Amino acid sequence: MVRAVSILSFAYSRGAAPDADLVHDMRFLRNPHWQDGLRHLTGLDAEVGAYIAGDGAYAGALARIEAELLERLADDDVRIAFGCTGGRHRSVHVAEHVAARLRAAGFSPSLEHRDLATRPRDDIARSQEAGTTAFQGD
Repeated sequence: MVRAVSILSFAYSRGAAPDADLVHDMRFLRNPHWQDGLRHLTGLDAEVGAYIAGDGAYAGALARIEAELLERLADDDVRIAFGCTGGRHRSVHVAEHVAARLRAAGFSPSLEHRDLATRPRDDIARSQEAGTTAFQGD
């Protein structure tokens, strides 16, 4: 039987973790948001992925997550969520990475990035402090 796999990325700053069988907090990984050249990119961009994957904790964490997920998929459908602060970098990259690994293993995961299109909260705060509503890059 083919198991259903749903993968979701989200921002803890935008609300509670979604209803999922497994929720992984990716905030322990280094944050591309604080790198000027990466801030306005997302976890879909190769430069951001390389920065996150360069964290010393990345490979081990992903190996444990993938092993846990494959073990769960042996018996049941799984909905897994990955969260980070803003939902634009770390959670997105990890969700994409896990989805690609599952596809390579013969699964067809669904993938949703709940907060990817939202603006970083510090951009909003800077805009409000300046008395504008426009965002850089719009």
